[in-house]
Order: sequence, then structure tokens, then C-alpha cells
Amino acid sequence: MRRLHSSSPDEQKPRPSMLRHLTSKIKATGPITVAEYMREVLTNPVTGYYVKNSMLGADGDFITSPEISQMFGELVGIWIISEWMGAGRPKQLQLVELGPGKGSLAADVLRVFRQLSSVVGGASVSLHLVEVSPVLARLQADALTGSSGEEADGDEDPVYHRGRTRDGLPVSWYRRLDDVPAGFSVFVAQEFFDALPIHKFQRTDRGWREVMVDVDPEKEEQLRFVLAPSPTLASSTLIQAGERRNHVEVCAEGGAIIQQLARRITDGGGAALIADYGHDGTKTDTFRGFKGHQLHDVLSSPGSADLTADVDFSYLRKTAGGGVACLGPVSQRNFLKNMGIDARLQVLLRSCADPSVRQQLISSYDMLMNPKKMGERFHFFSLLQLSRLARPTAPNGLKLEKNKNPAPLPVAGFTELQYS
Repeated sequence: MRRLHSSSPDEQKPRPSMLRHLTSKIKATGPITVAEYMREVLTNPVTGYYVKNSMLGADGDFITSPEISQMFGELVGIWIISEWMGAGRPKQLQLVELGPGKGSLAADVLRVFRQLSSVVGGASVSLHLVEVSPVLARLQADALTGSSGEEADGDEDPVYHRGRTRDGLPVSWYRRLDDVPAGFSVFVAQEFFDALPIHKFQRTDRGWREVMVDVDPEKEEQLRFVLAPSPTLASSTLIQAGERRNHVEVCAEGGAIIQQLARRITDGGGAALIADYGHDGTKTDTFRGFKGHQLHDVLSSPGSADLTADVDFSYLRKTAGGGVACLGPVSQRNFLKNMGIDARLQVLLRSCADPSVRQQLISSYDMLMNPKKMGERFHFFSLLQLSRLARPTAPNGLKLEKNKNPAPLPVAGFTELQYS
């Protein structure tokens, strides 16, 4: 193994349970992939970061867009309704969120549905949340269903928690996307894909080699990055032909989820909206940690900080296949502007007399839209049925002028909409 990097000593003593688990595993079987390291650190059922911590909000390690402003979730809600209408207003509408955080986004979306009940009132709407963290699932239940929920009787039930909103809308919690029922669904994944495990690869004179995590032989309580001496299964199968970068991160698990979403959209109808920080196949080393809203060494104090990597949207597009249409990525600034965030801000400001609340609205708008903050850092990407972008056929007997066939309905957010 060739040494690349060693973790720096951390001011806070590493969590002995997670570190001991990792070092024992590595000493027994050899260096582990970065993907396995991330999976253990984040989702280990005993000591995983997401399993044990409430990491969102001002007191956590990071804040997401739905926590910053209600406008974000409201515009996502408008997008969902727009795509439901573009699909012909199916009688059933499943809202499915992957990694719902504290439930803020879902709550804002449902408020839009409540306000536009005259539009969606004819549909049977249900909310389905895919969440592995028991801590976050409890926060989501408190925000969405209050005390009305009930736990599953046993592990055999794929729905481990059920409840109803105050409007009577059914809400179900799952650990796996596989368990969500089939049917017309709009999937939302906001800052979900960035936390999925990645494989890291380095180009060498001998070809591609996978970056691994090993125990530092000089300091047994520290971890380090090394290069695999020979090709691994991942380095032999996950690198795209013609790759020009010298360092590549590939999220195979994210690709598998995209393929699953594509199949469900093709078979049952619907759409998927993904919002995350990422790039379109241009960046290289983006793997990093966050602790207390500050950057944190990814190998130091494992289990005490969030681990993340930018989403490679070009990889997601390739893995989606030809059965669905992919739109984006477009910057969060452009998406929200196209969705009408400027008009929504003015409405909220006109209805608010409290100076402190008005300032909060303006500050949150700036955080979401400023190119130096979240505006250009985060991007939106969508999967749609191919038929969604097909030109509607003219009704029988209707004669249209040449080149005047009906155009497909624009996709909100990815097209600048004109308001009359």
C-alpha cells in the first residue's frame, strides 16, 4: 500500500467505540474502501453518526435549505403539483422523500397542498418517508403527525412507523426505498445523495487504483489513506470509458438508487427531483467532513462528524439509462428564480409588519440565492417520464398550420416561466 495522507490529531479524543471497531476490522481483513468507511461511520446500527445524532439545525453540524426558509419547500411543493398536472392529474399521488431531515421540507410541501386543495382535492395523496435514523424519524413524526403515530408490531412490517397529519393525510416511514408501494409517485431527495458512500480512485502509471482507508502503522489510533497495490473490483468496473480526470469519486449506491427511481417512474409514472451540491463530471476530490458547521478531517474522530461528497450529476445521468428523461443540473439560484421565488418573497414581505421577521425573510432569501452562498453551490436535477416531454398529439379532425403542433408543457424550475 502507498501512503497518501494521514489524519491530523484532533482536539477532541476520537470516539473509542467507532475507532476501535474500524481498526479491528482493518487489522483483521486489511484496508477498507472509502465507501465501506463512510457506510460504517454514518449508518452503523450501533455507533453510526446518523443513527445516534440529531445533526441538523443551528445546534447540529449542518443546516439544509428547508431549515433556512419556508420558500424553498413551498416552491418544491408547487413543482410537485405542476408535474402531477403535467402527468394528467392521476387519481393517486404518492409523495416520497428520501432522507427527510427534520421533516421541514415535507411540512412546507404539505402546507402548499393544503392551500391548493381546490387543485389537488380530487387526488388521493399520501406521504412516504425513507429514513434510516431513529433520531430523525422521531423529529419528523413530531413535526408531521404529532402524537397520532404508532410503531410497527414487528420487524416483518416494512412500515416501521405510521401516522396521519392534522388534515388526515397518511404518512408512512420506511428504511428502504424498495419497500415504498408501487404507483404514481413524485420522489424528492434534498441533500440525500451527497451522504451516500463513494469510492475514490487515483490514476497512476500502472492504471487506476482505488483509494483505501488503513491504520497508520506509526500511530495505531489514527487512520490514513493508501492506494490499493492492484486493481480492485470497483476500480475495474466503475470508471467510465474515456475518463480524463486524474482523481474520480463514484457513488455506486447513488447510481443504483437512480436506476431504481427510473424503473419506478417508467413503470408507475411520476417524477424525481434531486437537490444537492454537486457538479457535472468536472470535480475531483470533494470528500470532506462537517462538525459544528466547520470543515472536519474525514479520518479524525470517526462517528462524530458528518461525511459528504459532491454529487456527480453526469454519473447519475448515465446510470439513469434511456427509459427516462433527465433535466439539469441547474443551479439552485436559477431553479428557484424560475419557480417564482422573487414574487413569493414580495408577497411574504407585504404581509409582514414585524421588522425582525422581514429581515429574516431577506436574509434567508440571500442565503438561498446568493451565488457566493448556496445559489451556485447547490443544483437541481430531475428524472421524468419520456412521455412528459413528448409533443401532445392534435385531437382528431383538428388541422394545424405547418410547424404549429402543440408544444409539450414546460417543466417548472428548469424553464423560465412567464406569469400573466
